[in-house]
Amino acid sequence: MDKYFPEVKRVCIYGTGGVGGYFGAKIAELFANRQESENEVYFIARGAHLQAIQQHGIVLKTPAGTISARPVLATDNIGEIPSPDLILLCVKVYDLPQAAAAIKTAARANTVIIPLLNGVDIVERIRSMMDTGIVLPACLYLGTHIESPGVINQSGGNGVIIFGPDPKKPEYTTENVKAFFTKTGIKYEYYADPQPKMWEKYMFIAAFGLVTALYGEALSAVMANPLHRNLVSSIMEEIYAISRKKNIGLPSDIVEISMQKAANFPSDARTSFQRDIESGSVSNEGDLFGDTIIREGQALGVSTPVTEKVYRQLNDYINQNRPSKYPGADSEAVRK
Repeated sequence: MDKYFPEVKRVCIYGTGGVGGYFGAKIAELFANRQESENEVYFIARGAHLQAIQQHGIVLKTPAGTISARPVLATDNIGEIPSPDLILLCVKVYDLPQAAAAIKTAARANTVIIPLLNGVDIVERIRSMMDTGIVLPACLYLGTHIESPGVINQSGGNGVIIFGPDPKKPEYTTENVKAFFTKTGIKYEYYADPQPKMWEKYMFIAAFGLVTALYGEALSAVMANPLHRNLVSSIMEEIYAISRKKNIGLPSDIVEISMQKAANFPSDARTSFQRDIESGSVSNEGDLFGDTIIREGQALGVSTPVTEKVYRQLNDYINQNRPSKYPGADSEAVRK
């Protein structure tokens, strides 16, 4: 192993919600079963969820079974843990500024940070806030949520971490991270250029996120409704047009491929953006989806009328603050 990029032994799960809890539980269970004292995993969490983990550990429910595990320490203060070799950054984008500020104080020059957030510009956002460590562009497909404090439920997705090199650190080979993933059984795919895979994921989650949030429907219900399905595919077409302007290199049939992926999710699967809207959360991923598509389209001269209308209707609903009534079941069709 490269002396400058040593073996990954100390891991921090920053944001131990659905995604972070999934990986954190798996890593913590493996370390405990192997009794590998040289390997340590730490959780950064908050609120009732943190308290439950501190008292009882974390529980992960998956289709393959249920596991329970404990980290070395669960805390809401990264200053309480030793400097990690690897940080899996698993917060929502609206918590990214606070997370980046905290990570900046704990990371070393050779600390590897893998952001498992929705979005195609996450590395750029992180780099605008901190220049410490190695940041790998990444994405994954995983349907998880906090079922109750301390309990994570996985309902879909394959849990494969897709990642690539840090464009600002060409000397870093990623071999220590690959070795760690292999050792812990975490599935991964490495790409010299991960951007097409990241845009493919973004196309799926942005289009379905906006439409499921607007209508309060699971993915299967959206697919079963011709109008709502058409909205999803139209938003995907707009994202594809933006990607072509940016020379991302997505296949010409990517919209059809992305629509077919919805069949691989459970019939009751809901997007994380939708869950935030349904919960009445003040914070949501609207900027990441609606605003980003509209901004990119305007900057590149790409028309985005469907995204603009869906996002406007969704914001109207949010501003009206009527959690019991979803808009648009009888809304006029939006056609390109």
